[in-house]
Amino acid sequence: MGTPVVVAVSRDEFHRFSKTPCEHIELVEGLGVRGDAHAGTVVQHLSRLRRNPNQPNLRQVHLIQSDVLDDARAAGHDVGPGSLGENVLTDGVDLLGVPTDTRLMIGDAVVRVTGLRNPCRQINEHSAGLLKVVVRRVDGAASDSDVELGPTGGALSLDGVGIVRRAGVMGVVERSGSVRPGDTLEVVLPDEPHTPLAPV
Repeated sequence: MGTPVVVAVSRDEFHRFSKTPCEHIELVEGLGVRGDAHAGTVVQHLSRLRRNPNQPNLRQVHLIQSDVLDDARAAGHDVGPGSLGENVLTDGVDLLGVPTDTRLMIGDAVVRVTGLRNPCRQINEHSAGLLKVVVRRVDGAASDSDVELGPTGGALSLDGVGIVRRAGVMGVVERSGSVRPGDTLEVVLPDEPHTPLAPV
C-alpha cells in the first residue's frame, strides 16, 4: 500500500444510511464530527439508543477503505463517497488489520479506533446484495448463500463459517481538528499485547 491518505469526507445531520460528501469535516474531541447525527458523548445510533441510551459513544467517527467501494462497484452497486455512511474514506491503509486502540493521526486530529462497524440489513436496503460485499467468509471461499443476521442486525456467519466484516472501523475523537481529502494518515499502534478489533 502507498502513503495512507484521506480520499473523501462526509457528514449528515440526520439519521440516514448515507452521508453527504463535503470539502472538510471538523472532528471535535470527545464528540465526533461537528454537524453529524452520530456526534455525542453517549451512543447516537438509533438501534443502540433503544437498547441502552446511556452507553458511551464508541462510534463517533466511521472510517472505511476505498477498496471496499471498489469491490462494491465491481459487483454492480452504485456507490461513492459517503454511500455506506462513512465519515472518512481512506486509501493506502489496512484499517481492518489494526488492533483496538490504534490512533489515527489525520491532519491535526487524532481518532482512536474502538472496533469494527457491524454490518446490518440497512446495507441491503441501500442496494440489494451489498451486504455480501462487506461480509465475507473468513476462509475466503466464495458463497452464493445469504448472510445470516443476528437478533440485533449484525452478521454472524456465512454458510456456518465465521465472517470478516469489511464495513469499516469506528473510532472516537481524542484531538480536535479539520480533516479534508488529501490529508495523510499516520497509524500509531497501541502498546502490546494487541487486542483484535471486534464489532462495536
